[in-house]
Formats: sequence, structure tokens, C-alpha cells
Amino acid sequence: MRSIKQTSLAGPVALDGIGVHSGEPVSLALHPADAGHGIVFLRTGLPDGRDRLIEAGHLAVSATELCTVLGDESRGAVSTVEHLMSALAGLGVDNVLVEIDGPEVPILDGSAALFVDAITQVGVVSLSASRRYVKVLKPVRIDHGRAFAELLPYEHGFRLDVEINFDSPLIGRQRKIVELEPNVYRREIARARTFGFMRDVERYWKAGFALGASLDNTVAIGEDGVVNAEGLRFPDEFVRHKLLDAVGDLALSQYPIIGAYRSYCGGHRMNFAVLQALFSDRTNYALVDGSKLTTAKSEGVKARREVGHADMPAGIAMPAFAPEVN
Repeated sequence: MRSIKQTSLAGPVALDGIGVHSGEPVSLALHPADAGHGIVFLRTGLPDGRDRLIEAGHLAVSATELCTVLGDESRGAVSTVEHLMSALAGLGVDNVLVEIDGPEVPILDGSAALFVDAITQVGVVSLSASRRYVKVLKPVRIDHGRAFAELLPYEHGFRLDVEINFDSPLIGRQRKIVELEPNVYRREIARARTFGFMRDVERYWKAGFALGASLDNTVAIGEDGVVNAEGLRFPDEFVRHKLLDAVGDLALSQYPIIGAYRSYCGGHRMNFAVLQALFSDRTNYALVDGSKLTTAKSEGVKARREVGHADMPAGIAMPAFAPEVN
């Protein structure tokens, strides 16, 4: 059931960890915020004791290489925001002040699970103001080689259909389709971890990336299989994590989406590009007051079940920590 009211947290909660790319320690606190506030980062610890507010919106995106970055380095930025944004969007949280004392959101266990646990610990509360949604009115699509990402009209909520196709037989071709709801997000998406190939590690380190990556926060893929002793959390954990990232990147629309998202061999760059395409033409979308919406359930439309498949043919290589090139 779609909420017609905006939401926030019932209280503050704090998390500590390291940045997956920087390897540096960072502390983060989530604070309740009033209706209309949105998701805003308060970047502290800048030179000369300065602080900076950065709205978590597509207009603030400055980079999508390996992760999503908000703001700019000269004035203060926050990178690797996608897992936190995914957890907030997945649980339907509209208004939060995210106080962070470093340049990168902590990677924690490489998924959104610990963010979900923190939010659940304090609880989500409804506010008096109506929620607004961005409703997709016309198809928009981005192509890059054989890869693509598109947003399509869809009346019954937010549907995501994500497919990956790696040339590694350890991943192969996987697809996952969900109707985004908090319970579905908790059960099907939140625990899927980021991943990378062992063969790429030295190249990432030389480029200044993945300095904080370890078996505690990344699914490492070796020549013969997954290196992590505990193995995978899901047989198709790789595509579920790509879906997790898509939820977080698309949350930079700043409003919950009513529409359908479909991607093939996508990533941060294409998730962001399709948002740019959506907002480039005012006829592509409408902002809709939640109080004027009815839900698929109230109209007697049966909600779709989550669908997924995973098979192993060779295909396109799209490493999690590599440039998104086909």
C-alpha cells in the first residue's frame, strides 16, 4: 500500500565504519527531519571547521565512476551514497538529515542491511504533510552499446527489472524483478553485497579505489569461485546488489517514483543518466500529490510477485568496481 503521508525517523541513530574506496574511518548519524526537508547531507569536518549542506538530488551528482558522488571536492562532497539512499527509499523514508564527518558513506558490510537495521531500530513515523510522487508519463531510455536503462509508465507503484550479463561463468546472466515495498526490500534486496573480481584489485588500488575493500564488506570473486568463506547470501546476490544500487541511485529523483525501471548491464552511470533524461523534458513526468492517489490494492489489482532467474552463459563484463564500459 502506497503511503500518502510523508515520513521521517522517530529518533536519531548513529553508525561508524570505513569508506570502501578511501579506507578512512567515518561516523554518520541519521536525524529526524520535518516534512518537505527531503534527504540532506550535512558534511562536517571540512577545512577551517566549515560544514556544508548537500541535497541528495540528481542535480547535486558530480561523479558516477564506481560509486555515486554528491557535491564537489573543492567545497565538500559525499561519495558512495547509494547504499544509504537505497535503504531510505526501500523503507519509504522521505525526510532525514544525514550528518557525516568524512567524504564517504561507510560501506559497513557491503549491503544496505545495517542501514535498514538502524532505521528499524528507531522506527519510521508519518508526518502530517502529503507525500509527493514523480509519475513517469512517457518512456525515456539511455543506450550504451548493448547496455540500456529506461523508465516507463506504470500505474501500480515502482517496479524494477534489472538484468546483468557477465562474461564470468561465476556470475553469468541474472535477472531480478520486484515491486518495491518495504517488506520486499528487507527480504529480497537489502542484504545483497557489493562485489568485485580479485584479478582487478591491484588496478583499483593503483587508481586510488577500493582501499577499504575486504572480505568483510565485499563479495570477492576469484578464479575458481567466491573467496568469502561464508559464500553467497543468495544464489543471485550479484543482480540483487545491482538492483539495490538502482534503488539508491533512482532515489536521487527526490520523490518516490510511480513507474517501471528496466536495465540491462547497467550501473551508476546509466541509472543517473536515465534520471537526467526523465527530468530533461517536463512532459516526461508529473508531480502527483499522494492524497490524490489510489493504490493497486485499493483498486483490486493483484500485486505482482517478485520474479528472478539466474543462468550462466557468457556475456558482457560489468565489474562492480570497474568503469561501466561494454
